[in-house]
Amino acid sequence: MKRILLSFTLTVLSLITFACPVCEKQQPQVLRGITHGAGPEDRWDYVIVWTMVIIVVVTLFYSVKWLIRPGERSRDHIKRFILTNE
Repeated sequence: MKRILLSFTLTVLSLITFACPVCEKQQPQVLRGITHGAGPEDRWDYVIVWTMVIIVVVTLFYSVKWLIRPGERSRDHIKRFILTNE
């Protein structure tokens, strides 16, 4: 039963994510068939979106990097005080 529900949900989600024929005609060639609604109206829209993508990717990279290897080696760092409870 769970497999049927999961496959039905994924099928419905995949159908929703594709653009309808009316929206396809309004989209630029790059986004045609991917997204709904009116396409970007200006070149600045692309600049804004790509700037945000770069910011998110850099933030994700440093978040994972500092989560895996934080790099605090100082003996008087706050984490040493909390961990040793001196």
